[in-house]
Amino acid sequence: MKAEIIAVGTELLLGQIVNSNGQFLSVELAALGVDVYFQTVVGDNSSRIQQAIEIAQGRADIILFTGGIGPTEDDLTKDALAAALGRTLHIDHLAMDHVQRFFDERKITMTENNRKQALVIEGSTPLANEIGLAVGLALAHENKYYIVLPGPPREMKPMFTDKVKPWLQQHALTDEMPIYSKMLKFAGIGESLLEDKLIDLIRNQTDPTIAPYAKEGEVTVRISTKAPSEREAMVKLDALEKKIQELLPEYMYANIDVPLEQLIVDWMADAGLTMSAAESCTGGLLMESITRTPGSASMFLGGIVCYSNEMKKKLLNVPASLLEGPDAAGAVSPEVAEVLAEQVRMIADSDFGLSVTGVAGPGYSERKPVGLVYVGLAERGRKTEVYELNLKGTRENIRLRSVKALLYRLWRRLEARKVETPLEGSALQ
Repeated sequence: MKAEIIAVGTELLLGQIVNSNGQFLSVELAALGVDVYFQTVVGDNSSRIQQAIEIAQGRADIILFTGGIGPTEDDLTKDALAAALGRTLHIDHLAMDHVQRFFDERKITMTENNRKQALVIEGSTPLANEIGLAVGLALAHENKYYIVLPGPPREMKPMFTDKVKPWLQQHALTDEMPIYSKMLKFAGIGESLLEDKLIDLIRNQTDPTIAPYAKEGEVTVRISTKAPSEREAMVKLDALEKKIQELLPEYMYANIDVPLEQLIVDWMADAGLTMSAAESCTGGLLMESITRTPGSASMFLGGIVCYSNEMKKKLLNVPASLLEGPDAAGAVSPEVAEVLAEQVRMIADSDFGLSVTGVAGPGYSERKPVGLVYVGLAERGRKTEVYELNLKGTRENIRLRSVKALLYRLWRRLEARKVETPLEGSALQ
């Protein structure tokens, strides 16, 4: 069964409010086995809302509305839907009692326009609003199902969970199987290369389905299937996950929706390992990504933002000969990245020392191009490793990608340690 979500509100079109309702409803509907193929945003205009309804009727079985059911003149969702279906509106007495009681308890005179929040469409099921005042409604009409919900998320979410889901399961979804999904997480690889590695699986997919999507520095692959039970779904999903992992073993870090830094923090904390960091071009972004992660207090000892050469020399003992002079390697060099990682590890007496130095832009530095970054990884008792990155994008893109690339290298080093000292609780089950 297919659904379309119609978000009503000119403020959404103007970008004054983000449509978070669409994301919530898509996730909830997928769990019910309903495919959301379209989301529409329309302003507070009756004719345009009716046009959106007409289009949705041609491509969806379930049409859900959010917003436009308040007391003001521009709250037109119920009016437009009633007109589109050729049905009348009337006051629901229980909803009206709820609105009136709200004003009476606060000793406020209710204006006439507030009666509008108790309107329902002829033949519909009223959906009580436990948080706000505007009543929602559910309606079956000519083999289509219409759901009208308030716009504020704090009102919409409990109404959908408590009222709409049971109504849909009783009236519309008697034969639908729920959708089950797994989120496979990857680092150290871009979306295009990942898709190329999985192209045969993607082109030949039927059930389960495969959907890759990316955000800065990480890629997620969602695999999904419909099944009568979670056990039957997991049999199919686990088999596909195994195929994907075999194709990308060095990049897949988890089969749950968890950021790479959380995985690193959890594993190091459990293993009793510690970390410190020295950052130049990222200006503390690496440390921020670690310290915002729950559990980091037990594994992150501290760090230094050594943005200038003076700070590199004074705080981290980088030799002046590496930083200054015609034959110096310069601050943006593998030699300096190595010293930074080793020195911060020794100063903190941590198990790992991480470093970043590079050119984030927008201009060249030391006659070196924007996007040239070196990241260092020092580990107690092992040879320090330095990696050269050649990144593209804005200043912020380069800074974030540098951090993600270094975290990926740390994860790979921790994976090698797991072979030597296995721990329970890996994100890869």
